[in-house]
Amino acid sequence: MDLRLMVIIDPRQVPVDQLGGFCREVRQGGATVIQLRGKIRSTRELVTYGRALRVETRRHGLSLIVNDRTDVALAIQADGVHVGQEDMPVRDVRRMAPGLTVGLSVSASEEIPAQPADWPDYFGVGPVYATSSKDDAGDPLGVEGLRSLWQECRRIAPVVAIGGITPANVGPLWQLPVAGVAVISAVVNAPDKALACRQLITGKEISG
Repeated sequence: MDLRLMVIIDPRQVPVDQLGGFCREVRQGGATVIQLRGKIRSTRELVTYGRALRVETRRHGLSLIVNDRTDVALAIQADGVHVGQEDMPVRDVRRMAPGLTVGLSVSASEEIPAQPADWPDYFGVGPVYATSSKDDAGDPLGVEGLRSLWQECRRIAPVVAIGGITPANVGPLWQLPVAGVAVISAVVNAPDKALACRQLITGKEISG
């Protein structure tokens, strides 16, 4: 899976009737993955929304990952699932869904699994910078904190940086180099989503 730019969305942010245009625009800007996060939705609502999103991600050549919910990922035929430290362990996800790409959130060295059975296909490491998009994100690592965890994680799996990332501060992350970055508001709230994606990928502000 190409992890270069993961855009995380919630059904409240991108209504179902806007999914086609949203996926088209972010793909034009270079996004490679959409992650569906819908923590306050019922399972039925999430599956219904997820199926519509699956149609559009396939249409526009984007991979689809579901946050936390392995059952929803299987139901909508997603490409992967991303789990946190309090979610289902990676080894159990693989037992349930051996065909899914599995990501794991890490914010400290002690959260990096020691056993190969618990190793994910990629790590989501952060928050790098302060963020208001996730209530329980914790204290920001900063670039040096990310660098320290990146050095440990990359021996196991690629690292995707997450948390407060914008076109203005993404440059140092690519220099590590991380495999990708994951964002929410930097793209979802941008008036020109394709431009925002291009800025994030290149690591510098672009006009036009």
